[in-house]
Amino acid sequence: MTQALDRPTLAIRFLPMDVPITRPWEDAARGEVMMNAPAVVNPLVLHPGEPTEATVTVENCGDRPLDLSVAVSGTFPASWCQVLRSRQTLSPGEKLNAILLFQVPPDYFEPTEPTDVVANSALQQRGSLHCVAHDDVGQGRLLRAIEFTLYLRPRSLYLDFLPDLYREVDFVGRLLKVFEQAFEPDVRTLDSLWAYLNPRLAPQGMLPFLAHWVGWQLAPDLSLDQQRDLIARALEIYRWRGTRRGLRLSLHLATGLPLAVAPGSEPAIAIHETFGAGLVLGDTHLGPTAIMGGTNPFHFGVVLRQPAGVDLDETLIRKTIEREKPAFCTYDLTILSPAVPESGVSPPSSVVAVIAG
Repeated sequence: MTQALDRPTLAIRFLPMDVPITRPWEDAARGEVMMNAPAVVNPLVLHPGEPTEATVTVENCGDRPLDLSVAVSGTFPASWCQVLRSRQTLSPGEKLNAILLFQVPPDYFEPTEPTDVVANSALQQRGSLHCVAHDDVGQGRLLRAIEFTLYLRPRSLYLDFLPDLYREVDFVGRLLKVFEQAFEPDVRTLDSLWAYLNPRLAPQGMLPFLAHWVGWQLAPDLSLDQQRDLIARALEIYRWRGTRRGLRLSLHLATGLPLAVAPGSEPAIAIHETFGAGLVLGDTHLGPTAIMGGTNPFHFGVVLRQPAGVDLDETLIRKTIEREKPAFCTYDLTILSPAVPESGVSPPSSVVAVIAG
């Protein structure tokens, strides 16, 4: 049996969930009355990038049950509106509560791609809400449609600094948005200026300025994170430059080898200091460890233990040592691979250092 689709009486109520302080439809209605145009009905303000909801209540005022659905169309793209709980079978006197969820793209006023929206109606869009009754075989028939108007307005933060009298004027909000777009990027930069002066948080383009600020020379063969750490700890490196502690710190920042030494293990970064007077008759026993002529003055040895799966850049290591050691000092560099057992490894007896920790 097919359901009769005589036109019943439907009561429809369109209710926005959030009514803003500014009411652009009031000024628009005045202009349309002067132009002898139809009055604005069911206005709704949308802010690009912000979701907005409207509730639609449809009541079956007839004496027959209806399989009713709600759909939306208009001059705006269909992707702007999503209808929740759009279909329901209504008994006489029963209501259908549907929710219209509107979402305008954030770049609506400054689109990055071509859009189908008419430019002349960029601040205003028209829409229709259709109530369709379905019969037993799935065919639908339009029972009633109501119109609504969408007003597209940018959200202006500067309205919060004005008295309520000016906040109720739609034009004031649009005018302030022009100044906000010009000044707000600078205001946000000033609010986060402390982060621009932190080498670990600053944008990459600020690193040369921060490095010049502390007199540090950027090394292109270092990673970005290593350069940030070196700039942040430049003053500490300067304070200990020329000492064993400063050299170990610089090698740690350049290679990533740990400074801490686990109990019972050899340090990953070792600087050996051996002081000796050489062969002194009466004090030295001739043997394999005896040194003829004394040691090389102002000489030290650096031993690095390379972890498994890590390749150390010898060129970078030597640049770091040359930069941090005293100019009159010489050194020996030994890099132990993981294949070499740590136990039993001893530095050459001829390694002598004068860098004081």
